[in-house]
Amino acid sequence: MVVSVTLSLYIARQFVFSVMAMIASLTGIVCLFDFIDLLRRVATRPDVSTNVVTEIAALHVPYFSVEILPFGILLGGIICFWRLTRSSELIVARAAGISAWQFLAGPLACAMLIGTIATALISPLSSAMYRRAEELDQQYLRTGGGPLSLSSGSLWLRQADSQYDPKGVAILHARGVQLDKGILHIHDVSVFRLDRNDKLVMRIESPDGILGDRVWELKNAQTVRPNEILHPLGPMNLPTDLTVARVQESFSSPETLSVWALPSFIALLDRSGFSSIRHRIHFQSLLALPMLAGTMALVAAGFSMRPTRRGGVAQMIGSGVAAGFLLFTVSKVAEQFGNSGALPPVLAAWAPTVAGLCLAISLLLHLEDG
Repeated sequence: MVVSVTLSLYIARQFVFSVMAMIASLTGIVCLFDFIDLLRRVATRPDVSTNVVTEIAALHVPYFSVEILPFGILLGGIICFWRLTRSSELIVARAAGISAWQFLAGPLACAMLIGTIATALISPLSSAMYRRAEELDQQYLRTGGGPLSLSSGSLWLRQADSQYDPKGVAILHARGVQLDKGILHIHDVSVFRLDRNDKLVMRIESPDGILGDRVWELKNAQTVRPNEILHPLGPMNLPTDLTVARVQESFSSPETLSVWALPSFIALLDRSGFSSIRHRIHFQSLLALPMLAGTMALVAAGFSMRPTRRGGVAQMIGSGVAAGFLLFTVSKVAEQFGNSGALPPVLAAWAPTVAGLCLAISLLLHLEDG
């Protein structure tokens, strides 16, 4: 028993070193391509500094590390177990009567611990930094549309307003929002119309309004200018380039929300009548990440522990890599089915993990028990 525990800890150390090195390498490669793509986008904007591009690329690093985590565990595990098999360490251990299930307990626990840390600690940091990157991207690299957010049941919107100033803006705040039969209703509305210098030109107050065809239709509106009193205006139309679909797409993307904040935001979307499918799938994917990490560790072991004297090692390792990409493809297909409503969010997020786990257990049973 002591021998198997000691061996399991030794293999676990080798496994963690290989996995962390692989995650760092893959994240570096992905970040390099992301940085090149940002440089391409900024090439047509001479007014944007390279420092902004560097900051955006740096803010993407935690997000990419979480996304690349399952592949890092798979490839790092394959390298680790292949090296231990080539040096005959695992072969000797199995000849001594220690089963694969015993010495894989350490790597499996480490993989699940890495996945748990990624979900509970790195994911909140990733979401905060990704949100900041999206803000910088919206501010410096994108055109059209304005910042829009839904929080605590209220809607904040910033849009262009050229009625009083060609470069003016309007800030709309609705304390209540509801989507009913495809029509967006807003309640307790305040609109602040500003000039190019962000100086207040007019404030509009309205108890209710709806989003019509490229226009906000405000009911019983009242206007007030600086140093003046409220002036009843009645029905009023405020031009906008938004549509209901664009409002939905402009809400916080799942990647910008912490795993701890997602449940309350999902409840807010449901109360407001908006679709929360994308956020539910992302939340379930984060919950499944520790199990997915453990699954990838078992898949790596199943495809790389074949003794070299039997031959076909390169083919087995290649099959392991192909299996990893197949699981990735299945997860993306399941995610698309989930987004379309064809699959429940829980099934769309957990099905690829469960399928990979079944594959890994089958391989290890065949390898260990014939």
